[in-house]
Amino acid sequence: MNPHYYGLILAGGRGTRFWPRSRKRSAKQVLNVVGDRSMIQATVERLAPVIPPERLWILTNEHLRGTILKQLPEIPRNQVLAEPEQRNTAPAIGLAAHILRSVDREAVMGVFPSDHAVSKPAAFRAVIRAAFKAAAAGNLMVVGIQPRWPETGYGYIEFPPGTRAGATGGPVAVHRFHEKPELAKATAYVEAGNFYWNSGMFFWRADVLLDEMRRHLPKTASVLAALPPFGARGFPAKLKEVFPLCDNISIDYAVLEKAAGVRGIPAGDFGWNDVGSWNAVYELLPRDGSGNVVGPDAVCLESHNNFVDAREKVVALLGVNDLIVVDTPDALLVASRDKAQQVGEILKLLEKRNRHDLL
Repeated sequence: MNPHYYGLILAGGRGTRFWPRSRKRSAKQVLNVVGDRSMIQATVERLAPVIPPERLWILTNEHLRGTILKQLPEIPRNQVLAEPEQRNTAPAIGLAAHILRSVDREAVMGVFPSDHAVSKPAAFRAVIRAAFKAAAAGNLMVVGIQPRWPETGYGYIEFPPGTRAGATGGPVAVHRFHEKPELAKATAYVEAGNFYWNSGMFFWRADVLLDEMRRHLPKTASVLAALPPFGARGFPAKLKEVFPLCDNISIDYAVLEKAAGVRGIPAGDFGWNDVGSWNAVYELLPRDGSGNVVGPDAVCLESHNNFVDAREKVVALLGVNDLIVVDTPDALLVASRDKAQQVGEILKLLEKRNRHDLL
């Protein structure tokens, strides 16, 4: 383990597409939607051979901080921070870079989502070791996932033509980033072979990232530079005062799409899934002979390809196909599997009706 390698886990999202299980105080990252551990616990566990818990930092919100502290007692309490206000990923990552730079002048940081699934952790760790090594040499590094189908819900990283997947071949120049495409364009990307899904994992030296933010996002860089060193008595109050002044923008738009010489790892298969919806959970879990993901006591007659999450309750399905059914004590979701990405729209309607008890 390189003592200058640190991890930042971003855990501030609400996971609205996992309603009704995901709420403000029990968002997707602290739920066990694909196993017996929560998503963030699984993230920490697979990182541990490369980055031990004492060098992990977590950025979340006030609603989730207490739960995360309970789930991850191995992380030092002062390294689980609640953002005073959500300002997207650029200020969050910039804040972590500022903190790590004050803690270790040679800090190299990896940025990881808290709510992804990885079924081949050894292959995953080979990728991040290669990315850390290239970042330590001064590169801004991204990780691309070799696409398995023409996905329209992901951004894409364009590498040079002829790029081949592999974690240990060294960093590859990134030609450009592409927004979520229409199906025809996504199909063309997959056929071309040099377009990879953007995994949302980034690696760089803390000082290099801060330099790039001063160049491309000067307002936020100035706000963060005004913070005292981490651990100083005035740090929490100053953070609460100035963080809301940061630009509300992602690191992709703010830095990566503007910086020169961004490089990446065109990774092969390490079983990555962003677990972006209930349908993604359905795809990850074992199914019965009719393609259903249901509990052991469920009764299914003439029903196929359904997903049911209804704990401590017997569910009977009769003559229905391709449904998502998620039951909680105060809410029940019944949706078509092909509408799983739209579950978040329900929360907007509930908010308009002032049903904040269900958010």
